[in-house]
Amino acid sequence: MVVGLGPGNRDLLAPAALEALKISDVIIGYKTYLDLIEDLTEGKEVISSGMRKEIDRAQLAVDLAQQGRTVSVISSGDPGVYGMAGIVLELAGDSVDVEVVPGVTAATAAAAALGAPLMHDFAVISLSDLLTPWVKIMNRLEAAGLGDFIVVLYNPKSHGRQTHIESAREILLWHKNPETPVGIVRCAKRGLESVVITTLRDMLKEEIDMLTTVIVGNSQTKVENGKMVTPRGYKV
Repeated sequence: MVVGLGPGNRDLLAPAALEALKISDVIIGYKTYLDLIEDLTEGKEVISSGMRKEIDRAQLAVDLAQQGRTVSVISSGDPGVYGMAGIVLELAGDSVDVEVVPGVTAATAAAAALGAPLMHDFAVISLSDLLTPWVKIMNRLEAAGLGDFIVVLYNPKSHGRQTHIESAREILLWHKNPETPVGIVRCAKRGLESVVITTLRDMLKEEIDMLTTVIVGNSQTKVENGKMVTPRGYKV
């Protein structure tokens, strides 16, 4: 099983995910995510590894499943959204059964903290260029801006990637008004949550890091009573 843990708060962990962890013999994951469920792994074989070890984790899970073990590979958020589901399915082929257990994504967790910014068409774009060429990311940003999509930015900034968020903002400004509302949510639904609503013009004045999800509105997005709202189009 490939299990989505959601954003981190225990009350947002799906019952199906809890059941998957309960029946597993082995739980495999990135150490930071294993720490979130430490109390749920008692009595299990727990295998932890660091960043950029996704292929190793997936291959080990498949190998153990082929031996008859019941294995859960964990991801934060939803395992099918920048998570472990794809690589596990690729490596497993038809050798073992794989079940993907969904979870609340960073996009929807951050949106809930902000209000209702995703009520119309939106695009989710990761600014990490570890696995995707930066030029392709820039093309996607421009296409999303040109299409007046609400844009959710994952992995906006890291120690080794300080300026990508600046470039992303510049590209979006080609197509969006500088006063477009922008929501910046750090640790969305993972304790110590912080929420800021600002504008595309001023967004870089706020703290942004790898624990942050940034949501840039479309031409209809507005701020009402301290909440970010994109009208769906209903007559009110």
